[in-house]
Amino acid sequence: MKYSTALALLLALSTFQSGLFAADDDSKVRCVYSGTDGNCVEPSLSSSQQLVVTVFGQGVAPSVTASPAQAYALAKRAALADGYRQIAERIKGVRVEGQDSVKNMMLQRSTVSTSVDAMVRGANVMDTTFKDGLCEVELEIVLSYSQF
Repeated sequence: MKYSTALALLLALSTFQSGLFAADDDSKVRCVYSGTDGNCVEPSLSSSQQLVVTVFGQGVAPSVTASPAQAYALAKRAALADGYRQIAERIKGVRVEGQDSVKNMMLQRSTVSTSVDAMVRGANVMDTTFKDGLCEVELEIVLSYSQF
């Protein structure tokens, strides 16, 4: 029970690394998405270029594990799941549903839920770092016009 609750919390938390759009060459457009940069303009996918999406997934090891190896494995798994979710959000989008309950002109309850329904295929793990119980995985996916 403790593990499933902790893992659910870990997967729910996400942190994007800061980044900018930069062109590597004429055939690829690199996109490093940042949750803090509100001025980002997402590039469009054209038939002459490939779009490279890079995200950073993060996962934390549970406080109670049988060994350091188990802590590393669980943190890496959570980081990969977070990275895949971020890629799916960027490519497919996020469904946001909200509901407010008002009584006597006062807000009684407000709920917001988000969901993503996508399949991520072809993502590459570029880098994995593990420090102080936090695992960070850099995932990259290359999109081409012919895939869509």
